[in-house]
Amino acid sequence: MDGTPRLPGGLLGCLVLAICAPAPAGATQNQIPMSENPFFTESTLPFHYPRFDLIRDADYMPAFERGMAEQKNEVEAIASNPEVPTFENTIVAMERSGRILARVSSVFFNLKDADTNDELKKIESDVAPLLSAHNDSINLSAPLFRRIEALYTRRSDLGLDPESLRLLERFRTNFVRAGALLSQADKERLKAMNAELAKLLATCGQNVLNEKNASSVVVHDRAELAGLTDSEIASLQDNARADGKPGDYVIRIQNTTGQPLLESLQNRALRERIMDVSLARGSRGGPYDNQEMVEGIARIRAEQAALLGFPNHATYRVADQTARTVEAVDGILAKLVPAAVAKAHREGADMQAIIDGEQGGFRLAPWDWTFYSERVRRARYAFDEAQLRPYFELNHVLFDGLFFAANRLYGITFKERNDLPVYQPDVRVFDVYDTDGKPLAILIMDFYARPSKLGGAWMNEYVSQSGLLGDRPVVANHLNIPKPPAGEPTLMTFDEVTTLFHEFGHGLHGIFSHVKYPAFAGTSVPRDFVEYPSQINEMWAAFPEVVRNYAKHYKTGEPMPQALLDKMLATQKFNMGFETLEYLKATLLDQAWHTLRSDQIPTDIAAFEASVFRRYGADYDAVPPRYRSTYFQHAFAGGYSAGYYSYIWSDVLVADSIEWFKAHGGLNRASGDRFRSTVLSNGGSVEEVSLFRDFTGSSPDIGPLIRLRGLDE
Repeated sequence: MDGTPRLPGGLLGCLVLAICAPAPAGATQNQIPMSENPFFTESTLPFHYPRFDLIRDADYMPAFERGMAEQKNEVEAIASNPEVPTFENTIVAMERSGRILARVSSVFFNLKDADTNDELKKIESDVAPLLSAHNDSINLSAPLFRRIEALYTRRSDLGLDPESLRLLERFRTNFVRAGALLSQADKERLKAMNAELAKLLATCGQNVLNEKNASSVVVHDRAELAGLTDSEIASLQDNARADGKPGDYVIRIQNTTGQPLLESLQNRALRERIMDVSLARGSRGGPYDNQEMVEGIARIRAEQAALLGFPNHATYRVADQTARTVEAVDGILAKLVPAAVAKAHREGADMQAIIDGEQGGFRLAPWDWTFYSERVRRARYAFDEAQLRPYFELNHVLFDGLFFAANRLYGITFKERNDLPVYQPDVRVFDVYDTDGKPLAILIMDFYARPSKLGGAWMNEYVSQSGLLGDRPVVANHLNIPKPPAGEPTLMTFDEVTTLFHEFGHGLHGIFSHVKYPAFAGTSVPRDFVEYPSQINEMWAAFPEVVRNYAKHYKTGEPMPQALLDKMLATQKFNMGFETLEYLKATLLDQAWHTLRSDQIPTDIAAFEASVFRRYGADYDAVPPRYRSTYFQHAFAGGYSAGYYSYIWSDVLVADSIEWFKAHGGLNRASGDRFRSTVLSNGGSVEEVSLFRDFTGSSPDIGPLIRLRGLDE
């Protein structure tokens, strides 16, 4: 779930994010009538869909202030209640608290990623330490924790149902992990660290976006763009005009190290220039340099972990995930890194053979990989990626692929609507109907890249499902597909198609949520489990029955020829050494930074990164990490610190589950309904490994993953 994690409802969600907590309110918020701020009352639109048509930037800070003051009063009333603590007057009351804060937080933190501006950036910087301070005022409240501890001590006598018991246990765990057992002096130290960290995280995230936008590569001569299509070149001209550079061509840098156009550009010097700019982000001085941010974030996290009794931040984080221990994470990495490196070397040798055969006179470099891998693909399978794009038009993929598969699996249907307000003209909205034809959720789709948008792809919720509050989900998926020139179709790469299916897997996790408490809604699960449903949904993008239904030529409507489809499916393991290794190298960086003590934080980031790769035998320079530390949004500005391993950890579960689906007939309602009932509907209300076992009937095994990725070949 790339990007900033969504903000679930209820106080427990605030504890998980460690930013969602009210601070002392200023006088301003008390002077604003309730009717004048759209966050002060619930939206009257279906499912409390946000009033994007009424929300102004000026509304956010007053709403944060009033929301924080309201929740502060509610929580103080709970903590000082003279009655004996009960589950209802303590835990449920806390779950009901902070509704204004939940509304403004869900919209603000979604839009500051999806459609930011200078004012939102300033608000984020201003509000982050305030939210951190109030979060501490709740998490570190001794009277409140005494009530929770009293309930926890006699939990076996309370007669709670399983979901309620799990909620009580989660509250107690989260309060302890937030520092509730510390001395008062140590609590004050922790508060100071949290405030400093909140500022650094906000600045780091803004620097990543600003540097991405500032790092565009300008080309003056069209001849340098040989290999690109006319449509791609027209898009670069549009970028240049938007940047005030008419007559030039502007290549925008995307979030990851690798850049899409490197696959097609024939000019090696330009490819190198693009890769150099991408790799240098956040580490070349200037206003968006993130080196001090990364070092400061790593240092504070290490200090916090030590204060809470953990040897390092990774141990602290993983203890609350399904992996449980750093040793378990290292164990899976130790099995995968050597296999990925070996396969990547074999792939690189195939490309070097082409270079040498053409008397190229150079060694394969990172900026050459995707260009020459396409040459290998064409030679081996007699086709290239460019042949696929005419068959991957966005609307065909959306309606005849994504929605088709969801209907076949789960029986749900979709209808686009144009009567609800949106925050940006390209955004589209869909009603989701359950098997009985009744409204189930609202789905927001934001497909296109733009300078105001965070790179990558992610899922958020504006409203989370909750039986307690009577809320039903409003779910949003975000991608970064380059927008074509006006009047032209949106033709996708297969990677973009797969990403669409991936993010919709997160969306289904929110849409099918059927829990009582907002703390457990949808994707409110450990980071190393949250990617499991999304990566399961990826499988349908390449499933023959689904591909045949959506892969239609955008001009003729003719289906993709069977021979081309067969070639595409035959390449599913192609280049998997590279794809696995670039991901693992980023994972190794995340783990390495977060297993350091505070006195071990390096000041030479490039040297540190190189030493990490050498230590793990991953120092194959032709394959760069998917993210370098200075633009590693997941680890240093998102919710995946010491958790980027989650994708491969979930992939172990996914590979097992793919074998289960195939053994049970693939795309059918019986299998879909089983996955919905055992995994998707339960959110975080049941222990995660139990959900997996309930679905597959077995424990996870790494063997299917190694076979699926072709790492055993």
